[in-house]
Amino acid sequence: MPTKYITDINSLPHLTEGEKKALQPVIDKFVFRLNDYYVKLIDWTDPNDPIRRLVIPRESELQEYGRWDASDEDTNYVVKGCQHKYRTTALLLVSEVCGSYCRFCFRKRLFRDDVNEAMPDIQQGLEYIAAHPEINNVLLTGGDPFILSTKRLGAILKVLRSIEHVKIIRIGSKMPLFNPMRIYEDSELLELLRSYSTEEKRIYVMAHVNHPREITPEARTCFKALYESGVIVVNQTPILKGINDDPAVLGELLDRLSWAGVTPYYFFVNRPVAGNSGFVLGLTDVYRIVEEAKSRTSGLGKRVKLCMSHTSGKIEILAVENGKIYLKYHQSRDGDYGKLMILDCPKEAAWFDDLPGNEKYWNKPIKKTADVVSVNEMPNYSRRAKTMPQ
Repeated sequence: MPTKYITDINSLPHLTEGEKKALQPVIDKFVFRLNDYYVKLIDWTDPNDPIRRLVIPRESELQEYGRWDASDEDTNYVVKGCQHKYRTTALLLVSEVCGSYCRFCFRKRLFRDDVNEAMPDIQQGLEYIAAHPEINNVLLTGGDPFILSTKRLGAILKVLRSIEHVKIIRIGSKMPLFNPMRIYEDSELLELLRSYSTEEKRIYVMAHVNHPREITPEARTCFKALYESGVIVVNQTPILKGINDDPAVLGELLDRLSWAGVTPYYFFVNRPVAGNSGFVLGLTDVYRIVEEAKSRTSGLGKRVKLCMSHTSGKIEILAVENGKIYLKYHQSRDGDYGKLMILDCPKEAAWFDDLPGNEKYWNKPIKKTADVVSVNEMPNYSRRAKTMPQ
């Protein structure tokens, strides 16, 4: 039976009428989308259930906090729908639709009425990639590329595989956890992946497992189907308050990922995005939680790196000790790979920009959008009826 999507919170019998009424202003500002598979993972008897917190709106999302584009992605576009921030990597925003809308999503701006970053026609982006031989890997993102029809996704993969210098194609997706049947029940999709993931030119799926309870038998079936199609699966997740900020939970996640053959790739510091205040942890706490979690797992789980996806690059957190934070550029917009940074780390600091003296280590780009977001000025956009791209 096909997975049924839920976009009307009033159809959830698990919420009281009072809860639905209180959450309506949140839904008017931020998209709500769920499905009948994922909703069964929620323990409705627990108001603080971590799976619930991942997908069910909360009133705290209306607190004024952060920016729409916390990593200044708008400064990375070379043509519509294509970003080129790091020399060898290009991002193609191939979909403005997600199978799920995680409440902490750093690209929630894509679902506003007044934003059109993800382009149905990505021809300009493909032409740009073809013309730049330094680009050897391309990340398909959005939205969620697996929400595209198999035909549409196949057309994109075909063009990328015709570009000789593109060795790796990455697909960023929540679908293996949110609707794993979309992948393992689609034999045409699996054959498509098998044909384009070769011994020398692999396809990677960048999965978004945020909590160990998401690794269900269905998710493991999806991982297996991807492996058998020659696809390599890795995982990335932010550290989220109330979801995976317990070292025991995070350690279990590392274990269960490595047991399933999924490489723990990145832990991210949650970006200061509008509406995300309820998920924020201080850098000192994030570092402590991650190190305690790593102490509970094998070397396979310890492969993960803790980073901030900052405007200036991916900044790896090496240590926090005695009020100091030790950082280096894992990726760098300005080519400063490996540059070591030692800064004071106030307990309340939750992002690189909160660290005193951070400005001396990077050049701020020219901004194209307003820094400050007022919740009252946010447009209502969550009711926009988006259709699945073809």
